[in-house]
Amino acid sequence: MTITLDYLNNCSASAFAGALQGIYEHSPWIAERIASRRPFANPVQLKLALQASMAAATLDEQLALIRAHPELAGKAAIAGKLTAESTSEQARAGLNNCSEEEFARLQELNADYHRKFGFPFILAVKGPDGRGLSRHAIIETFARRLGNPPDHERSESLRQINRIAELRLNDLLGIAPQLGNQVMSWSEIIGAWSDDADNLTCAYMTEAHRKTAGQLAQWMREAGMQVHIDAVGNVVGRYASDDPAAKTLLTGSHYDTVRNGGKYDGREGILVPIAVVGHLHERGEKLPFHLEVIGFAEEEGVRFKSTFLGSSAVIGEFDQALLDRIDADGVSMRAALEAAGHDRGAIGAIARKPADLLGFVEVHIEQGPVLLLQNLPVGIVTSIAGSSRYLVELTGTAGHAGTTPMTMRRDAAAAAAEIVLYVERRCGQTPGLVGTVGQLEVPNGSVNVIPGRCRLSLDIRAPEDGARELAVADILAAIDALCARRRIECAVEQVMQAPAAPCAPWLMHQLSAAAERQGVPAFTLPSGAGHDAMTLARITDVAMLFTRCGNGGISHNPLETMTADDAEISAQVLLDFLRHFKPRQVSLTQE
Repeated sequence: MTITLDYLNNCSASAFAGALQGIYEHSPWIAERIASRRPFANPVQLKLALQASMAAATLDEQLALIRAHPELAGKAAIAGKLTAESTSEQARAGLNNCSEEEFARLQELNADYHRKFGFPFILAVKGPDGRGLSRHAIIETFARRLGNPPDHERSESLRQINRIAELRLNDLLGIAPQLGNQVMSWSEIIGAWSDDADNLTCAYMTEAHRKTAGQLAQWMREAGMQVHIDAVGNVVGRYASDDPAAKTLLTGSHYDTVRNGGKYDGREGILVPIAVVGHLHERGEKLPFHLEVIGFAEEEGVRFKSTFLGSSAVIGEFDQALLDRIDADGVSMRAALEAAGHDRGAIGAIARKPADLLGFVEVHIEQGPVLLLQNLPVGIVTSIAGSSRYLVELTGTAGHAGTTPMTMRRDAAAAAAEIVLYVERRCGQTPGLVGTVGQLEVPNGSVNVIPGRCRLSLDIRAPEDGARELAVADILAAIDALCARRRIECAVEQVMQAPAAPCAPWLMHQLSAAAERQGVPAFTLPSGAGHDAMTLARITDVAMLFTRCGNGGISHNPLETMTADDAEISAQVLLDFLRHFKPRQVSLTQE
C-alpha cells in the first residue's frame, strides 16, 4: 500500500504510528504522541511535529532513542541485524565496502566515541543532498565530532536523528525536494571553481569569479530571464511581467566568497530565486511585476578591501576612488575591470531609480546557530546589525622580562588583555549586542621582552544603533581610562561604521505569511552579519529570509552546510511570497 499524507491524516492512531514505525529507530512513541494533532496540512508540518515530539521528551527518552541507533559499520551491521532503513542508508554510503584500513579506523572511532559519550555516533550518512556521503567524509566528520563536549554532541546526535527521519519520511511519502536539489547541485558546480587549489576562494574579478558569473548568467537564461552582466560584474536576470509599465521587485545576493569559505554564503540567495523563476517559467506563469535576480559581484572585500561593490553600484553610490585600490599583486581595481572587459565609464548607469522599485528581498544562509537551536528550517530577519570597527594601537615600553619589576612595567599586551575582557563583559550585558577582538598582535615580540607595542581590532555590532553606539562609547572610555592607569599611549582609528538596517514590517509580514502557508512557524531573528540588503535599504524597503545553517551554525568556513530540504522550504516560501505579493500601499491598506 502506498502511504500518503491523506492516509496518515485519516487512518487510526495505531495505523498512523505503525506506518511511521521505521522513521525513528525503534521509537514508535514519537509518532504515537502526535497522532492527536492531525490533520497536518503538508509534510513539513508533519516533520516539524515529529521533531517537536522528540524535543519534548525527557532526557532519558532522548538518550534511549540515541542508543537505539546502530554503530556505523559496527557489529550489528556485520551480523545483518540492522533495520531495513539503516541497512539501506549504510549501504548507500558504501560502508559495506570499506577497505581494511577504513574498517579498522571506524572500529577505533566507534570505541573512542562510545567511551567518551556512552552512546553510538550518529550521522545522516545520506548527507545534505540525500545522495550519500563518501566514506572519507564520514570518517572525517566522525573524528571531528569526537572533540565535541558531551552536551553539544548529544544535541548534535538528536539533530542528526531528525535529519535521518526527514530523509526516511521523504522516501515513505515519495517526496523529492526538486528545487532544493537543484540549488545543491548548482552550489557544487560553482563551488568547485576557486582561486586556490585547496579551498573555495572566489575574489573579485579573478578567473574563478568571471567563470562563476558566466555560469550564473547561463542558468538565468535557461530559467527564462533576460540577462546581462553589468559594468562592475553584477549578473542581472530579469523575469519580465507582461505589463511593461510594472514596477520591479529585486532579489539576489553575492557570489564572491571569503578566503577558504563555504559554498552557500551569498550564493544561496542567487540560486534559490533562479530555481524559483525556472519553476514559474516552466509553467508559463508570469508575475504582475518585474522580478530581477541580481548576483552581486562583490560583498566580502577580499581582494581590494572594499565591501559591497556590487550593491553600492546598484544604489548609485559606487565610490570611483576605489578604482585606484591595489591588490596584493599590485593590480589595480581599474586594471582588473578592464582585463575582464568591463567599461568603468558605464558604472553610473547601473543605478536603479527608487521610484521604479517595489522592494528587495534577500534569501541567505543564517551563518549562525539560532535556527538550528530552534529546530526550524527558515526564519524572518527583523534587522541587519549595524557595525562599528576600530583598529587600536597601544604603545608602552619594551623592557627586560627578568629585571623589570611588575609595578614599573608599561606592558602594552597586558593593556590589550584588559581591553579584550572589558569588551566581552560590556557586550554581554545587552541582548543582541556582540563585540569581537578578531586581530591581536605584538609586533616583533619576544619571549623574554615586555611588549612595548600591541595592535588589536574591535568589531561592535547590534541590531539597534542606540545599543551599539552606547557600547562603543563605553568601550572607548574604558580604553582611555585603563591606558591612563597603565601609562600606555593609545591611538584609535575608526575603519568602518555602518548603521543597522531594519527590515520593513510590511515585507516581513508577507514573508511570515508565506512561511506559515508552507507549514513553518513565523520565527523572527536579527542578523548579526552584514548583507547586501543593508545597502539596498538606502533606496528601498528590504526583507530577508534566513535558511538554517548546519554544523553548529558555522559559516565563512568549508564546514558551512545546509540541506536540500531546507533549501526547498526556502524556495517554496519565496515562491509563495511572490505569488501572493502585494505592493506596500496595498499591503498596508489590507493590514
